[in-house]
Amino acid sequence: MENNTSEQGYFVARPVYCKPLFETDNERKLRISKTLKERFRNSCSCSSKRAKQIFQTFFPICDWLPNYKVKEWLISDIISGVTTGLVACLQGLAFALLASVPPVYGLYSSFFPILTYFFLGTSRHISVGPFPVTSLMVGLAILSLSPDSNYMISSAASSNSSFSNTTKLVNTTARDADRVMLSYTMTYLIGFYQLGMGILQIGFLVRYLSDPLVGGFTTAAAFQVFVSQFKALLSVPANNYNGILSIILTIIDIFKNIGQTNIADLIAGLITLVVVTVVKEINDRYKHKIPVPIPIEVIVAIIATGVSYGANLNAKYNANIMKTIPGGFLPPKSPNTSMMSEVATSAFSIGIVGYAVSVSVAKVYAAKHGYKINGNQELIAFGISNIFSGAFSCFIATTSLSRTAVQESTGGKTQVAGIISAFIVMIVVFALGPLLQPLQKSVLAAIVIANLKGMFMQVFDIPVLWRQNKVDSVIWVFTCIVCIILGLDIGLLTSIVFELATVVVRTQFPTCEALGNLPGTELYKNIKDYKNIPEVPGIKIFRCSSPLYFANMDYFKDRLNAVVGFDPVRVFNKRNKALRQIHNLIKKGQLKPTKNGVVNGGGVDNDAFEMEEDPEQSEEIDIPTKEVDIQVDWSKELPVKVGVPKVNIHSVIFDFGAISFLDVVSVKSLKLILKEFQRISVSVYIAGCDDEIIYKLETCGFFDESVKKDIVFMTVHDAVLFVKMQVAYGNTQDPIFEKISLMQDSKEPMYTEPDEPQETYDNQYRAIHGLAF
Repeated sequence: MENNTSEQGYFVARPVYCKPLFETDNERKLRISKTLKERFRNSCSCSSKRAKQIFQTFFPICDWLPNYKVKEWLISDIISGVTTGLVACLQGLAFALLASVPPVYGLYSSFFPILTYFFLGTSRHISVGPFPVTSLMVGLAILSLSPDSNYMISSAASSNSSFSNTTKLVNTTARDADRVMLSYTMTYLIGFYQLGMGILQIGFLVRYLSDPLVGGFTTAAAFQVFVSQFKALLSVPANNYNGILSIILTIIDIFKNIGQTNIADLIAGLITLVVVTVVKEINDRYKHKIPVPIPIEVIVAIIATGVSYGANLNAKYNANIMKTIPGGFLPPKSPNTSMMSEVATSAFSIGIVGYAVSVSVAKVYAAKHGYKINGNQELIAFGISNIFSGAFSCFIATTSLSRTAVQESTGGKTQVAGIISAFIVMIVVFALGPLLQPLQKSVLAAIVIANLKGMFMQVFDIPVLWRQNKVDSVIWVFTCIVCIILGLDIGLLTSIVFELATVVVRTQFPTCEALGNLPGTELYKNIKDYKNIPEVPGIKIFRCSSPLYFANMDYFKDRLNAVVGFDPVRVFNKRNKALRQIHNLIKKGQLKPTKNGVVNGGGVDNDAFEMEEDPEQSEEIDIPTKEVDIQVDWSKELPVKVGVPKVNIHSVIFDFGAISFLDVVSVKSLKLILKEFQRISVSVYIAGCDDEIIYKLETCGFFDESVKKDIVFMTVHDAVLFVKMQVAYGNTQDPIFEKISLMQDSKEPMYTEPDEPQETYDNQYRAIHGLAF
């Protein structure tokens, strides 16, 4: 049966609550803040239960391993681990080329990080190891510090007995040794950064990397990866650039030397690219029908290796192959502390990006499978993993989107699949590595390019973002363009600053609106959005949907003046000017007060003032000689040449239900705004404040003898009902009339201005900016 909501309703009977009355009726509790000493003592307190909780938090394996369902999960984890391990081997070799280190170090980076994450990580599904974006960032940093030009050596080659040529060659042994040292030193430093952030519980910093920013960044990184691998696909010589416009210079070099393309490498790469792309599309389209995705990368690599070895492509066609892949692991090494200062900045940005990617992927699969991710523990896990793997000459470990998808889609339930994949990598390192030496690098480049499809597809997010939120789409596009032009590290920093600037701009120009009341209800909505929502007569209800702080108070005041229809400071000044002229007219006898204090015209059109019921008897009335109260009706035309703005309201209500925080400047500015309205007899009330906002107003000295706490109401409707009762019983001052007192027998001026200027919002603004003296 359908519910007819128009026939449903409710009735509530309660007092009209201002804040003091509500606190009295409900016995407000005083806040008792703990001292720093108490908090430190509580954090350091220890018990058996607390020790167990800390141990389980630091070693999440203790939470899920005792509940491991061997019969249900083990087979799935084994299948998933073997499949993921084979993919991890190929990706490790390919991503090592992105990191500008020999391929075998990619295998190391696919093995060691898993060993520690197995015990410390909170995600049960991500595949830990190299990621193309972070690998490329490592490679760019290494190339800037260790370019080929630093390792050029002379080589004399005699063509005959009469003369010889001297050519320049690159000392690849020394170059690779330095680059590996830079790589694992950077990995150490990334681990220290992540571990420190995890211990200090500041994993929240990654929240500043919004989804649009990460999308634009990863797309730009994918373009960088594509360009670097396109060079390997063509096997053309090109200089290594880093920094601003590096990607543009690389593209120029590629096309400048495109005539030197190695045809054997190009053919192998194109065939691999087409086959891998098609099969991966089949895997994706028929994933519900295929129990295990086809490991096409592994199949292609095996076939390409066999073809390269059988046809001897390196000797016949000078194909660029893997060459030496040594077996076994290297002994642990300590970082080169002298290089840490050179890679400190790059290491921090790479560590943040790596953590952001891994946590984002982990949260997706955690939500899918119904468990939680601890962000700070992930920092600790990856920090220790990178320190541990850095000791064995690895580059940064995070997670790969495609590899994680393989691990989860093939049935992986826990990190047992990760350990098995590490075991597969170990087998390749010790036994199968030399068999991959004939594999062409263009084949690995094609595999990398084929796996970039998901990142490039993020471009189609732009129209969706534009429809949903134009600012987010601008952030996406800006981040992508800046990261391509300036480089990934500088581009990321610039994009974060731009993103935060958009937040500031949006809060600096918040949505401000006038509210009306749906008759017979307590509902208040924007009068511009509904036809049947009229304003309450004599009352302006003003809502601001943003925090109030120093940067948006000017805009707040401008929008408030636009909603109420006048500037209270200008009204006050105009009224004062009019009163001065009225004083002069009275002094000259051109205006004469009556017994009711109403000025009567004497040769001057006095229509702006109330007239006597019997004008003929007005001259016979005795006028007080000591003091005269003159009443001015500001709603009518005045007998002076001063245009005074009309004030047709008696109350303003601020709806602060959407205000999340205030600062000291905004509190002081609000108080001055309130006083400006009070000077022209317009009462101001505040409604809908959260208790935290009330507490901030109290601590900042908002309430005093002139601004009492009873102007604060629990809801807008409470405030409106209170104002209506005040008006009905005549307790609200009518802003239409203004009184001035004149001492007729005194020789003192009948109207004087205060010696010191009144404190107003505008005066405060000028004082802050050095314009008031």
